[in-house]
Amino acid sequence: MICLDEMGPQACKSYPGQRLVAPAGPKSERARQEIDYDRRDVAGYVFGALQPVTGAAFTAPYLGRTTANWLDFLGRVEAWVNPAVERVYAVLDNLSTHTAVDVLLFNLAHPRWEFVFQPKYAAYLNLIEPWWKVLRSLALKGRRFDAWAEIEQAVEQATAYWNAHKHPFIWGRRRRHRTTKRFGVAALPNVALI
Repeated sequence: MICLDEMGPQACKSYPGQRLVAPAGPKSERARQEIDYDRRDVAGYVFGALQPVTGAAFTAPYLGRTTANWLDFLGRVEAWVNPAVERVYAVLDNLSTHTAVDVLLFNLAHPRWEFVFQPKYAAYLNLIEPWWKVLRSLALKGRRFDAWAEIEQAVEQATAYWNAHKHPFIWGRRRRHRTTKRFGVAALPNVALI
C-alpha cells in the first residue's frame, strides 16, 4: 500500500518555530516577531508517496498542481517502488487531477496499480496526512526561505533524513502518550497463581 498526496502550496516565507525568549526584567515588553507579508518567489507543491508498512517516503517538488505534473510524479513513484511488488494499492483523495482521464490511462498502462479513493471529507483516513506534519516540522519549521529552490532542498534533506531513520508509520497517537491499562474487578484470574 502506498499513500499518495501533495503538500501545498508552499510559499517562500518565514515558517515560525518555537524559540525561548528570556525576559529582560519586570517592566519588559512582549516578545515580538516581525510579520512576513511579502512573497519572494512563486508558491509550489510537494508531491509525496509513503509506504506505511516500511516507513519509506518519496517526495518530489513541482511548481504547479497539474495533471501533467501528477502523471510525472506517478511515473517516478513507479520507478521508486520495488519491481518485485505484484500489487500497488495507491490511496488517494478525490482531487480532480487524481481522477483525470490521463491518470486513468496511466492506471490501464500499469496493471499492478490499483487506485483506492478515500471518502470525501475523510482526509484523516490517508496516512500521508499526519506524515506531512512530520515533514513540515523537519523541513520548514523555524526557517526562512527566500527562493523556491531553498524549499526544494530543505524538503529533499528532510526526506533523506526520514528515510535514514524510517520506521513503520502507525496511525494514531504515539504509544508513549497512552496511559497503561490496568485490569479492573472483572479481570480474568491468573491461572498460574492458583
